[in-house]
Amino acid sequence: MTIAPWRATSVQMTSDLAVAAANPTEAWEVIRRNLATGMRLIEAAQATQPAQVYVTPEFAFQGAPQGMPVERWIAQACCSVPGPITEPLQALAAKLGIYIGGNQFETAAEWPGRYFNTSFLIDARGELILRYRRVTTAAFPSPHDFMDDYRASNDAKQTFPVVDTPLGCLAMIPCMEITVPEVSRVMMMQGAEVILHPTNAKKSASEDAAKIARCAENKFYLVSANVAGPIGFSVDRTEMGGRSRIVDFEGRVLSYYEGTDDTTCVSALIDIEALRRNRRDDESPSGLLRARWEMYLPFFERASFYPPNGFLKEPMKAISDTQRLLDASRDNMARAGIALGDRSNR
Repeated sequence: MTIAPWRATSVQMTSDLAVAAANPTEAWEVIRRNLATGMRLIEAAQATQPAQVYVTPEFAFQGAPQGMPVERWIAQACCSVPGPITEPLQALAAKLGIYIGGNQFETAAEWPGRYFNTSFLIDARGELILRYRRVTTAAFPSPHDFMDDYRASNDAKQTFPVVDTPLGCLAMIPCMEITVPEVSRVMMMQGAEVILHPTNAKKSASEDAAKIARCAENKFYLVSANVAGPIGFSVDRTEMGGRSRIVDFEGRVLSYYEGTDDTTCVSALIDIEALRRNRRDDESPSGLLRARWEMYLPFFERASFYPPNGFLKEPMKAISDTQRLLDASRDNMARAGIALGDRSNR
């Protein structure tokens, strides 16, 4: 079936911090205000320039935990998926007949004492059709931290999910994880044609470059929505977001906004049929048709730097608990012959 071009829109929105609230009751007042902001922007955009897909920023609704201990953050602001954050968005998606991509900190009954940085996708019926729990994290728990148990109940496709829809094959990668090439690769290997990218980041040359590189090397679109105003990790609220963008399968920026205010002006047509022709015809020298995957396998088979199962028996309590794993990763990289600086000089 031929897929007609469709419109995607980035919802660049301000996000207040639940971590700054005095208690969970006040934290959920913050979350509900953030949800209202996002939904208002979506409804206004749909009334003036209708789109089929909207993407909201990373942790737009709860804000970042900013180092709050895990147990306290779970009690303060976390919830299930689906749950009280997704439900209003599901109702809105069904009402307007649109897809909404979002992100939240998720708790799950089967993983007590843990939370996930989770990206979710809601379809035009209001159904939750995709949930990706971020693997490469800097300050949050990861499925890799208890990999053996997680793999026992989630296969590889569930761990890195891609969903086939009437709009094409969609996947989600949050924030700085776009700088990890392997995540995009495994999404592409499962057919991903559009990556929805909720982000919450200050200006970063490496992330900006990665957005273009991932699109060009994997031949997919990227719809990136950053937070407006201060980013979630900015304790003094001086580091700003903005710069939402949409990039095509050749790395061309289709829509971009430099400002840091609330906006839905970042919007573009997604042409899945053009993408598929490009993949099939190998129009660029780095095309996927020329990839020689087998030559790389020996290196990946023996690569093990950051230790898996670091919190297999006991959940992470605080971000400081990861220091021993970072130290082990440095040692493992050094043993593999990867030159690192002398830590004593840092």
